[in-house]
Amino acid sequence: MRRIAVINQKGGVGKTTTTANLGAALAQGGQRVLLIDLDPQAHLSLHFGVELQDADASIYDVLASATPIREVSRQVRENVTLIAADVDLAGAEAELVSVTGREVLLREALEAVDADHDILLIDCPPSLGVLTINALVAVDEIIIPLQAHFLALQGLSRLLNTVTLVRQRINPQLVVSGIVLCMHESTTRLAGEVVDDLTGFLKTARGADTPWSDARLFSTYIRRNIKLAESASFGQTVFDYAPKSNGAADYARLALEVKGDLPDGRADADGHTTTSESPPGRSPENVEVDSGDNEKHSMRETYAPPARAKVVAVESPPASSPDISAPTVVGSVESSG
Repeated sequence: MRRIAVINQKGGVGKTTTTANLGAALAQGGQRVLLIDLDPQAHLSLHFGVELQDADASIYDVLASATPIREVSRQVRENVTLIAADVDLAGAEAELVSVTGREVLLREALEAVDADHDILLIDCPPSLGVLTINALVAVDEIIIPLQAHFLALQGLSRLLNTVTLVRQRINPQLVVSGIVLCMHESTTRLAGEVVDDLTGFLKTARGADTPWSDARLFSTYIRRNIKLAESASFGQTVFDYAPKSNGAADYARLALEVKGDLPDGRADADGHTTTSESPPGRSPENVEVDSGDNEKHSMRETYAPPARAKVVAVESPPASSPDISAPTVVGSVESSG
């Protein structure tokens, strides 16, 4: 089973949306998909219409009381199995503080179902605590959803520090597969500058001894689309709710890219393909913007930041990096992606 964690300690960048809809797209392509909701807010569970009652077992029981993972699994769609979460998971950080080997609990639980599924996607919480460390130890790959804002870049270095520590101390197979841009507006100058920074950062990492040396910026950009938000409120994926929307088209294409069925190229606004090392050109000042709901409006780009944040390459984790052997939570919980 291929194991992927969808992670970013910043909330609201598209983690849950990506986990749910990428999983659904892979399932439509014939993959047997296992989804794990590791966020106490349980938004991935709600995305599939699952709201646990007090007597229902969840991923919390797997971690806290060694409940077999098959006992908490439920079929939510064809080829999609979900391990749901509830608010009890919020107490796991404190309850696992004295548990020996707390970082490997999820990895050990998954061994029993490894042959039952083709791919695993874990929706991680927006923090770098014990739950996230369990996810990083249990998987081989990481996908980082990111919004093309400079503030979103600032937390990337800390996340990569944590990934480096986990790889050095517990999980030597861990790599960053790539970064996917969510809620993307390619017509803004700001988005183009962030894409430039990310592309340059990943290019300089080629050949280096880091978990992200082979990572790429996925050529599929997830455009801002209201159907993605609306589908979650109905307990559906975008393929159930609006199968002809831009959101459905984007995640279907991302699934092909994750599977390796697409060349490493990016289609620009005119439908031309560019290489991953050559991002699309920035938009002119007056453009027609597709909102994702078949409506177009005129937008004049006026923002030009005086100074830009940069993604900083990290050769080795600094002394202030989180100690993965301790239960200390680094970061704060924000709104779910």
